[in-house]
Amino acid sequence: MPSVYVGLGGNIGDSQTIFGNVLADFSQDERIDVISVSSFYVSKPLDNKQQPDYLNAVVHLHSQYSPHSLLKQLQYLEKRYGRVRSGQNWASRTLDLDILLYDDLIINDAELVVPHPGMLERDFVLYPMYEISPTIEIAGYGSISSALKICENRGLKKFNEHND
Repeated sequence: MPSVYVGLGGNIGDSQTIFGNVLADFSQDERIDVISVSSFYVSKPLDNKQQPDYLNAVVHLHSQYSPHSLLKQLQYLEKRYGRVRSGQNWASRTLDLDILLYDDLIINDAELVVPHPGMLERDFVLYPMYEISPTIEIAGYGSISSALKICENRGLKKFNEHND
């Protein structure tokens, strides 16, 4: 089965509970095998400083879904957990699920771009991904270690450190 990395994010409602529910949904889906889940991380909003902090994580899974079918499944889960698409980039949300990597595929069409655009600049993607897969190669780029060397850490903290 293809190896897939999915990013989880949210900053409205109880993101910790929502993430737990989504991970349970993944585990109950016979077309998905959850391999590993990163720690939860707290990050500052990318563009809109007037938002609450985000909770983020990365899950590594094996999926029988095609890339576009998996995208539809993730969008279904976002809607199920209250995601409202406002059309505004980086708006607050209950849940954001992004396909970060899908095997070593490079996809760039009207519906889906993989590797996820911007992931190389996002500490809240690279650090959790590195935590669970420190030797992963990013299709079309190279090692995650190389990506981390150029990615600015904007104050990212593990969730349990944030609450101390």
